[in-house]
Amino acid sequence: MPKKKSAIDHLNSGRMPRIVHIIPRGAPGYAEAKGGAMVVSSPAEVDALIRKLKWGEVITLDDLRAALARRHQVAVACPVSTAIFANMSARAAEERRALAVPPGELTPWWRVLRKGGFLNPKLPGGVERQAALLQAEGIRASPLGKQLAVHDYEARRPDRQIEND
Repeated sequence: MPKKKSAIDHLNSGRMPRIVHIIPRGAPGYAEAKGGAMVVSSPAEVDALIRKLKWGEVITLDDLRAALARRHQVAVACPVSTAIFANMSARAAEERRALAVPPGELTPWWRVLRKGGFLNPKLPGGVERQAALLQAEGIRASPLGKQLAVHDYEARRPDRQIEND
């Protein structure tokens, strides 16, 4: 039986972004693209964009998708693959942490939030771990309804387009 690939293996798979010019009706991103093209990114590209976030900055998955779309000059980035690749990036960073890679060399996955500034329960360690890592950077997450959110996330967004860094 073949060995299960690690998140690091997936991240370094060599997969390249591809452009979908005709998005099937009903597919994720179809309505948002309004007839335009969509990029299906790659794990390495998503990881590289997340690495451009500086200490104290946060972005949402939608911001990340917008950066990917601008980079590839298309209408939209696939919402499903972008979320999967961001999660893969987070898991690879935690695998590296377990291998004693210095914290400053890890992808800062905890800086990626869901729409509205909400923390993501699907990331390694859940919202508690993400909140703790954000707190270490002086970013406070507190309840908004039944979920944890960064209330000032809009003010903490990068003041530059990260795809151009």
